[in-house]
Amino acid sequence: MNNVKTFVLMAGLMGLFLLAGQLLGGSQGLMMALVFGIAINFGMYFFSDKMVLRMYGAKVVGPEQAPELYAMIDRLRQRAGLPMPVVAVAPHEQPNAFATGRNPEHAVVAVTTGILKYVPQDELEGVLAHELAHVKNRDMLTSTIAATIAGAISNLPYLLMFGGGRDDEHGHPAAQLALALLGPIGAMLIQFAISRQREFEADRVGAQILGRPQPLANALRRLDALAHRIPMDVAPAAAPLAQVNPLAAHGGGMLKWFSTHPPTEERVARLEAMTPGR
Repeated sequence: MNNVKTFVLMAGLMGLFLLAGQLLGGSQGLMMALVFGIAINFGMYFFSDKMVLRMYGAKVVGPEQAPELYAMIDRLRQRAGLPMPVVAVAPHEQPNAFATGRNPEHAVVAVTTGILKYVPQDELEGVLAHELAHVKNRDMLTSTIAATIAGAISNLPYLLMFGGGRDDEHGHPAAQLALALLGPIGAMLIQFAISRQREFEADRVGAQILGRPQPLANALRRLDALAHRIPMDVAPAAAPLAQVNPLAAHGGGMLKWFSTHPPTEERVARLEAMTPGR
């Protein structure tokens, strides 16, 4: 169901992109926006591992530097049917983790020093299984496509301003103005919704990799609580990759529509519903 919702959201994002291109710039504007969006996100997709490690200040470690962590990831990645990812540790007191890389053969799984300090081993296994699920699901590719289309929609009015306008004269000025103002907001909301669905799916697949959902549910409660108590100095652009929002800027109600992560209580409830006998 999470994959179906992602497909529907991606289709909606593409539909919004096509509508914006036709109303604001015709076929010429459509192609300009798409090429610009691809150019912006090309580097992030192919060099995301190095860029994200730099943003978090993370260092690659091997079995000599972190034998227990390395062995745990190795064991879980075999259960997931994945090649061994690069393992890294970021020097942050807040317990958190993230995965990046363009495909399973170029994946990175990173944890903070705080997660090694505050999180019990069984919960850490749940966290790592979630990150390996992102790798298995190729979520970096999904998020890159979504960011490309959303970025193209957001930049379309500016491109047309400097690039020569529409290639036909059958526009609707009121609709064009409304779309220029509201299109980027709609694209952002859909992009965030896609991110939330990928988190739900990574929770589900991560629980399957581990063989039980409760350790991940317990870890999410712990990480969420500590994220509100222990700050992390990280660029907002890197925050969506983390297991829980490291900037503690998420919440329920209307706020969840503007968050890349689902509310933790909803993630926990879904995981606990997977427990046999519930």
